Amino acid sequence: MDASDSTGEAPAQPAGTRLKLVLPLAVLAAIIVGVTLLLTGGSSKQALPGNAGTAKSAAFAGATLDPPQPAPPLDTLRNYDGSSFSLGSQRGKAVFVTFLYSHCPDVCPLIASKLHYAYASLPSPLRTRVSLVAVSVDPHGDSAGAVAAFVRKHQLSGEARYLVGSAQRLVPVWKAWNVGSEADVSRPDLVNHSALVYGIGASGRIYTVYAANFTPGQVIHDIKPLLAR
Repeated sequence: MDASDSTGEAPAQPAGTRLKLVLPLAVLAAIIVGVTLLLTGGSSKQALPGNAGTAKSAAFAGATLDPPQPAPPLDTLRNYDGSSFSLGSQRGKAVFVTFLYSHCPDVCPLIASKLHYAYASLPSPLRTRVSLVAVSVDPHGDSAGAVAAFVRKHQLSGEARYLVGSAQRLVPVWKAWNVGSEADVSRPDLVNHSALVYGIGASGRIYTVYAANFTPGQVIHDIKPLLAR
């Protein structure tokens, strides 16, 4: 997958701040390769918004969309707590969007934990200019209660919005973002889906993309260049 090559180092843990990954990375390291292949159907690439490609850039630690794409709207969905949300209201911020489901056993908790680590590592003034957004890939399983429990468990309360909706509302969003989502044939309780994180600049365009095995340091590194765009 194009978005998996770049690496970055996470900064040292700030004094007095208790940060942790909910799932041990060592345990998930062996899982991630097999799951990523599952999510991509064995392909080395996942489809991207606008069918864009990726390239390496000196400005970003993540892979760069080539060309950058306008971020498809998310305003037909609502946050799990019932509040409304619009990407347009996030202009001027660096926004990181990913697609998850609350009872995912492996990749989703890993992504959520690493986004929390990156966000919690930032100086307080910079946090106000960063937004984390998860979008459901499971309209049936992602009830408000299930999502609330997931958000609490992975320490995203007050840090991230987790957008939910009916299948009728979610399917057009998945198509606009070129995100695959389908039930696992052998395990109907699981969902096979694209496992990427998308970095949106201050102008509302997607500039970067990160595979599920990204490091928090990559996200932290890319915040300032995203804010400049």
